Amino acid sequence: MKSFKSQEEARAAGVYISKIRSFVKREGRLTNAQAKAIEGNWPSKGLSIDQGMLNFDHVFGRTAPTVLEIGFGMGKSLVEMTATAPQHNFIGIEVHRPGIGACLADAEEAGVENLRVFEHDAVEVLAQSIADDSLHRLQLYFPDPWHKTRHHKRRIVQRDFVQNIRTKLAIGGTFHMATDWQHYAEHMMDVMTQADGFENTSSEETTGYVPRPDYRPITKFEVRGQKLGHGVWDLIFKRVS
Repeated sequence: MKSFKSQEEARAAGVYISKIRSFVKREGRLTNAQAKAIEGNWPSKGLSIDQGMLNFDHVFGRTAPTVLEIGFGMGKSLVEMTATAPQHNFIGIEVHRPGIGACLADAEEAGVENLRVFEHDAVEVLAQSIADDSLHRLQLYFPDPWHKTRHHKRRIVQRDFVQNIRTKLAIGGTFHMATDWQHYAEHMMDVMTQADGFENTSSEETTGYVPRPDYRPITKFEVRGQKLGHGVWDLIFKRVS
């Protein structure tokens, strides 16, 4: 991806760089089906930070453990998780509008009612919409690894971000990360091992990683990568204080 000297230069090229620099927003083009899905489903499944701090019981019309996923891409695995775990509430956050549309289209087809989505920056959603001690699990699957050394500061998994997550998880709640970049996995492990208030759930003393849990669907991308010999690393840390 081309590097830009300033946000102004990036905007001129049609690329939006977020304030927190944890992702690059490429708007893409909505298909008719995606646009229709957003129009038809946003009133029932869309969330906005303008709503303020959310009361999950009111949002979902019931009391249930709530799982939040940051950066769900096109939403296929999120919808699958939602459909197979009706006992949980799910909230997805994504900045890519075509991904929002695809996710809502799949959710409508699957008939799921326990899913809500934000089209917004995750850090701002956490700060303005998610109450402290409210989440059962927070998921971060295959975030941008920013693999060039000079871009490592843009990685979303950093000390301050992890402490923000800690306040949103209930005691005993988990932060589940997955990546197919070994160096990013090692970075995640280093940050989480040093993070106050968290405990690694892995029983592997030598590595600290965990097998992919059944609730995280394996994607076509993963299957293709495995055939090419690529690895995937899962980390699950529990909030203990």
